[in-house]
Amino acid sequence: MFKSIKFLFLALLALTMNPAPALAMTVQPVVINLNTSGRGMTQVITVENTFATTLPVELRIQELKVTQDGVELTGVDPGDLLVFPPQALIEPGQTQSFRVQYVGDPALAASKHYYITVAQLPVKLPEGQSAIQILYNFQVLVSVAPTGVKPDLSVQSAEVGHNAEGKPVPVLMLNNSSAAHGYLSNGRLRIVQKDASGKEVFRQSLSGPEVQQTIGFGLVGANQTRRITVPIILPLDGGTVEASYAAES
Repeated sequence: MFKSIKFLFLALLALTMNPAPALAMTVQPVVINLNTSGRGMTQVITVENTFATTLPVELRIQELKVTQDGVELTGVDPGDLLVFPPQALIEPGQTQSFRVQYVGDPALAASKHYYITVAQLPVKLPEGQSAIQILYNFQVLVSVAPTGVKPDLSVQSAEVGHNAEGKPVPVLMLNNSSAAHGYLSNGRLRIVQKDASGKEVFRQSLSGPEVQQTIGFGLVGANQTRRITVPIILPLDGGTVEASYAAES
């Protein structure tokens, strides 16, 4: 008899979720910030096996390209990050630590970004056995900034846009004039809508944790602009939208 194994991959992205247990494993943190020198060059990813069986995992690295609309996968590992161990067998209920270290250019001109994919590996089945294996992939966002440089985020423009259901929502253009990346969730965001006569019809302020819960981390790359749609329904499909952002110390 022939073995038949079918794989179903479920990818959980760092930019669109908060740290949370999955059915197979828990991965923390989902966002890592590293420096080019000193203690900040290294951080630890922990993976907990919540399965009742041994969990084989492998950590894979690829560089990201930050764009106006988010990030794009390059499929390339430039060798800037070192992960140890690269693979592990985690027993049920146990936790494995993986050390992540930046080993790239110490004189980095601007922030660089990577995904470390924590990939569950398929288990070899006994001869003649057929099964469907559900494999979980967690993607951890790793960003490296030049040492001593801070982000400088601001709202470049705001307008009324539409979500997938056609309802009016704020669409923001964020600008980061720094060589270091920043996160919208590291500050307070205020959104105001006015009607055609200039009368205020909507106002809402979001703290950093509320931004993260509503939008996500909101990565803005070094010296870049980023378009972000805020999933908050506005009362009017028209008028004007104003937005302001203040970094939280």
